[in-house]
Amino acid sequence: MHSRPHSLTRRVAVGVVAVSALLAAGCSSSKSAPAPAAATSSTSPAAAAFPTTVTAKNGAVKLAAEPKKIVSLSPSATEDLFQIGAGSQVVAVDDQSNFPASAPKTSLSGYKPNAEAIAKYNPDLVVVADDSAQIVEQLGKLNVPVLWFDAPNTLDDAYSQITALGTATGHTAAATTEVSSMKQQITAAIAATKKPATPLKYYYEVGTPGNYSATSKTFIGSILSQFGLTNIADPADKTGGGYPQLSDEYLVTAAPDLIFLADTKCCQQTPATTTARPGWSAIPAVKNAPAKHTIVGLDDDIASRWGPRLVGLVQQISQAVNQAQD
Repeated sequence: MHSRPHSLTRRVAVGVVAVSALLAAGCSSSKSAPAPAAATSSTSPAAAAFPTTVTAKNGAVKLAAEPKKIVSLSPSATEDLFQIGAGSQVVAVDDQSNFPASAPKTSLSGYKPNAEAIAKYNPDLVVVADDSAQIVEQLGKLNVPVLWFDAPNTLDDAYSQITALGTATGHTAAATTEVSSMKQQITAAIAATKKPATPLKYYYEVGTPGNYSATSKTFIGSILSQFGLTNIADPADKTGGGYPQLSDEYLVTAAPDLIFLADTKCCQQTPATTTARPGWSAIPAVKNAPAKHTIVGLDDDIASRWGPRLVGLVQQISQAVNQAQD
């Protein structure tokens, strides 16, 4: 899908976006991230909403009854399901779904899904973020409903997935409330961000060595664009894949005012390791890092997923943009 190393492509594809080992290194450390809602059983009014049809990437999926045994092979969907109160219906999640801690983590793989292994949980609904190994077709042969929600392009797409999962699980009201809360908090965070006369330039790192970045056309890039920032990776994306590799020379010349590190877990990057990179001392973000905290370490998982914890990510970005102007 993207012209860059396979491991990085899949990392961005599921968390920002298909599923990848680099994106699920740990749980959120963000104090502003919302905690998952308590799992609750469906009520009779919710049950009355079935049968229902939910539209996903694999088309219209009909659910005859409220699912009682859900398998999630998508870390983002796992977070969504627990946040909207469908956690008690989830019987198994993939090996990358590490949040919330109460999720029933298994050895199931989202990268190399095995239909027979999934079927052992007798699921009446499976949610995936990628169609690896043609898992949608394979589970279809077993008469198991599958919802394929891949990486969104915008926040509205992410909201739509939460709403769809609410419909699919009998938690429509909770999903609607969650989306409304997310919209309100994200809108407030963006509105509270100071807009400089000259837009600040930023470098968003998704993996190193290699200085792999994400452009404005990606999901995370679309979020950062709402802050009025200029993405230095945009001109370097010659193939249009969204995740170009930038040279050190390019970065020094581009002179970003802010650096966001979305590889603090997968690649152990920190403001200190970034500052110590040879030749980077001339970059404004590096020069100002000690005083204005212009090198920002993000939680890999939150930065590469599209669930409720996006609120904390947006708030962290807002704070960084404001501090850079103090």
